[in-house]
Amino acid sequence: MDIKQIISQMTLEEKASLLSGEDFWHTKSVERLGVPGVMVSDGPHGLRKQDLNADHLGINESIKAVCYPTASATAASFDRDVLRQVGEGIGDACQHEQVAVVLGPAVNIKRSPLCGRNFEYFSEDPYLAAELSTSFIKAVQEKNIGVSVKHFAANSQEHRRMASNSVVDERTLREIYYPAFESAVKEGKAWTVMCSYNRLNGEYASQHRGLLTDLLRGEWGFDGYVVSDWGAVSDRAKGVHAGLDLEMPSSGGVNDQLVVEAVKNGQLDEADVDLAVERILTVHQRYLENARPETQWDKDAQHEQARQLAAECMVLLKNEDNVLPLSAGEDIAVIGKFAVKPRFQGGGSSHINSFKTESLMDALAGMPGITYAQGYDIVTEEPDEALIAEAVETARKAKKAVIVAGLPDSFESEGYDRSHMRMPKCQVELIQRVADVNPNTIVVLYNGSPVEMPWLGSAKAVVEAYLGGQAVGGATKLVLFGDVNPCGRLPESFPIKLEDNPSYLTYGGEGNTAVYNEGVFVGYRYYDRKKMDVLFPFGYGLSYTSFQYSNLTLSANTIKDTDTLTVTVDVTNTGKVAGKEVVQLYVSDRESTVFRPVRELKGFEKIALLPGETKTVTFTLGKRAFAYWNVEINDWHVETGAFDIQICRSSRDVTLSKEVTVESTVQLPTHYTLDTLFMDIAKDPKAMAIIQPMLDAQQPDFGCETESETAKEAITPEMAMAMMQNSPLRSSISFGGGAAMRAELLKLLEILNKD
Repeated sequence: MDIKQIISQMTLEEKASLLSGEDFWHTKSVERLGVPGVMVSDGPHGLRKQDLNADHLGINESIKAVCYPTASATAASFDRDVLRQVGEGIGDACQHEQVAVVLGPAVNIKRSPLCGRNFEYFSEDPYLAAELSTSFIKAVQEKNIGVSVKHFAANSQEHRRMASNSVVDERTLREIYYPAFESAVKEGKAWTVMCSYNRLNGEYASQHRGLLTDLLRGEWGFDGYVVSDWGAVSDRAKGVHAGLDLEMPSSGGVNDQLVVEAVKNGQLDEADVDLAVERILTVHQRYLENARPETQWDKDAQHEQARQLAAECMVLLKNEDNVLPLSAGEDIAVIGKFAVKPRFQGGGSSHINSFKTESLMDALAGMPGITYAQGYDIVTEEPDEALIAEAVETARKAKKAVIVAGLPDSFESEGYDRSHMRMPKCQVELIQRVADVNPNTIVVLYNGSPVEMPWLGSAKAVVEAYLGGQAVGGATKLVLFGDVNPCGRLPESFPIKLEDNPSYLTYGGEGNTAVYNEGVFVGYRYYDRKKMDVLFPFGYGLSYTSFQYSNLTLSANTIKDTDTLTVTVDVTNTGKVAGKEVVQLYVSDRESTVFRPVRELKGFEKIALLPGETKTVTFTLGKRAFAYWNVEINDWHVETGAFDIQICRSSRDVTLSKEVTVESTVQLPTHYTLDTLFMDIAKDPKAMAIIQPMLDAQQPDFGCETESETAKEAITPEMAMAMMQNSPLRSSISFGGGAAMRAELLKLLEILNKD
């Protein structure tokens, strides 16, 4: 299909019609020119294909499908291959069901534990979110199915999401909120990007030309189309000019007509309409030319796969006295409603209609020594004394007690944010009372985001399973009984209490304004800089075996910022069972003129090791690993200086460290004025040499030489030096006693500012 030629044959009305959906899930066709529409469908951890009468939020039923672990869980895998497998499975499902684009992944940063949609997002860390989501994107699109990376951009709350204005400075956007989208475009070659509901610094994302055209296409090279989040369009004509190509869902022709009118009255260039149509049809043609509806969708095989992947994602948070793994045949009390009806996904547009589910009790069926008590209900937070009493008695008779707890659907969902980090009261009381009668109490958590754990001291072991998909029960059994050695790591910090979170004071915003006051200090970047105690740090996770790190080697001691640095480290399994270790590399800037985190994740690899086995892990670091976003030059910049390359078990646990010096190849522009402080001139040796004679002549006037004892006590040398350093160049006119005239200063400035 020659797309440009076909567009040239379309009427303005036909072209405008293609810029919005036919209904909730289909794009329009132009039958007279042989242009077909295609279907898009929700994801991102499964296929949520609905019929023509279905709704966006999933009240009406979608087809039976496979629910893989959610992003909150897969992020904990720290394993690109896990995301590749999920992507391939969803790609096959889409091909089978003739879906051209799956709406995901969702890569927004977890600014606060309160965001109701955190279960769909990967991490508080932009590098981790970028690496994992890009692996997913590549896998889906290798099946010739498009993705729609969402929600672009700075969409980290559900409260007032369709009106909220995210006020974020440029450095924070570049370092925290943009990188996952940038990687999706540059590395993943995403077919489509979905713009968010919110405003960004005053402008709706759906009509933000700086975001959708200048940055996304001009700077990052995006060649797909931008689709609106469902109902996100404010000014359609303005959106077309800004770079919003496809509006979803249908507006019933209302916005199509507004586009036509805008072109006719000269408010919108028809070339913008043509370009949007070309982008849409080009992407759809990629699918149509490679559609394979005969692709097999083996749901049972994907269910087995989902179980194994969920086990790879689980994080062992505590294992006192090696109470885990469990042994078959032990007397074990299994307690909790979630043990028979697990919560394995979140509510809203990503809710999958699973063709089967597997609970922990399903997986334990037929095993000797297993007893069960419900313990709590999910229809109320209030403790049910009868249920708790039954659970306590069941636990009292058992050798070990496994409580399956977490957050019910009502606590976290698309559409609204959480108001606290607490678990239901009934579950908290249950855990504490069971632990009182059974010292070997193990807690398994099914939740999409961090929770407070006032009961932590009472539990012998804790497993964070997140929302692990439809086979989470079987995966839980695999981990509890040691068939899978837990190897997940926390993709987000667990604060002790909500008030510790850096966004606590401003999260949710005032009215429609949400100011991101914490800047780049999101998650561990804040906690580590503050040296604040946390419940569990970013990157944390235990194993049933042990690992030792050694032989950290850098390819050079000094590099230029245009060079790459190769880092290798040996890892040995020093325990008695096979296991997987997540090797985390962080970079720490020893000294900086801007505020920077203590350390930042810049590499990770998961490796499998047999007992006694050693493997070498290799990382390659480029300029971005050392750089910050410099707002003055509007680019990434590395300051010359020493950096520590740190191999860590978490953001708080540095095991090995070596120093490298990085030399900047970029000379930052300087321009001195009468308002420039002496301390800033002093940073430039050449400038200081020019200004030094004047300083020497004026030294007495800053109070360093005086005969008065009282004056010596009042004006110490340290004070005099500080006063001089903090004074602008123009102060020489006032404090110089006439020795330095304005004309002389201007001559000095002319010399200083010469190239």
